[in-house]
Amino acid sequence: MKCSFIILLLFIITHLDAQTLGGSSVFNFLKLPNTPQLTGLGGINISQTSNDVGMAFNNPALLKAGMHTQMNAVFNSFYAGIKAYHLSLGYHHQKLNTHFSWGLNYFDYGNITQTDAAGNVFGKFRPVDWVMQVSASRSYLDKWNCGATLKFINSNYGQYRSNGMAMDVGVLYSDTANLFYASVVAKNMGFQLKEYDGSSPDDLPFDLQLGITKRLQNAPFSFSLTVHHLHRFDIQYNDAVFNNENGFENGTTKQFSFDKLFQHVVLATTIYAGNKIEVTAGYNHLRRQELNIGNSLNGLNGFSLGAGVLFDKLQIRYARAYYQNNTAYNQLGLNLELKKYFGLGKFGEKIGW
Repeated sequence: MKCSFIILLLFIITHLDAQTLGGSSVFNFLKLPNTPQLTGLGGINISQTSNDVGMAFNNPALLKAGMHTQMNAVFNSFYAGIKAYHLSLGYHHQKLNTHFSWGLNYFDYGNITQTDAAGNVFGKFRPVDWVMQVSASRSYLDKWNCGATLKFINSNYGQYRSNGMAMDVGVLYSDTANLFYASVVAKNMGFQLKEYDGSSPDDLPFDLQLGITKRLQNAPFSFSLTVHHLHRFDIQYNDAVFNNENGFENGTTKQFSFDKLFQHVVLATTIYAGNKIEVTAGYNHLRRQELNIGNSLNGLNGFSLGAGVLFDKLQIRYARAYYQNNTAYNQLGLNLELKKYFGLGKFGEKIGW
């Protein structure tokens, strides 16, 4: 895998105009953050470097050798009894000098009563969404890391089923001397293999993202700025059919506004309390604007908070994200250094046996 090929691919993507607007794509669960550190940083962040293989699920360029045999397991308590689970594993192949990871995101929506249009009950069904992916990354020169992810996506809503394939590609620039990191990622480039009802295929939630993170030299802080949906300026939710049927104005205008510009931006910070404790906070303006209710008080909608306790063999991370009217969902994640539990050396060889 050559970084030059990935950089060329990203350059081509920046000149493409994707077809999707908010809400009009399929498999939108792909946009939800999979791990507490990402949730605490505002839900979108591609430049925060840390020894957390769960972050590499979101950007393959973040994979590194230190994630070898690390396992990330996450348990989410979502709204309305929805359960979400995540599992990822990292592996470094020394001879290939390549970092690999495997990951699964699984959403269980619980048992739902199945009825017809007249309300007759026909039993229950259990809708689920999941995505399984493999990633690989390699270093290039001294400061570059390039990665790619291949995904298989599956969605099952009773008699309506769909699946698809997608790919992410990313490049990370690391200036460790100045504690500066920058990354660009093209996410969810792909297609449906099977449509829900046999109709024409829908677009996947493609996203072109750019992020920078700067850690201060003499203070325990880092700051991140992430810009998403670079390929389209107006990303407000727009359901043209619903608007036309209900007399609402369609929001397809190209008119510039600072609010529309800021909807592309996610801001985040991390506070390092020594080497063992991290506290994160993030703000996602698009989430706040889309989920606010009229002129009512919307509290901390769009904000998120997180904390991590980092031991030698174990990381414990927790995050809380606010979506509407001060209601929030919680994530709890564990990172286990399996090589240290099972007597493995740096790259998998047995030690002390």
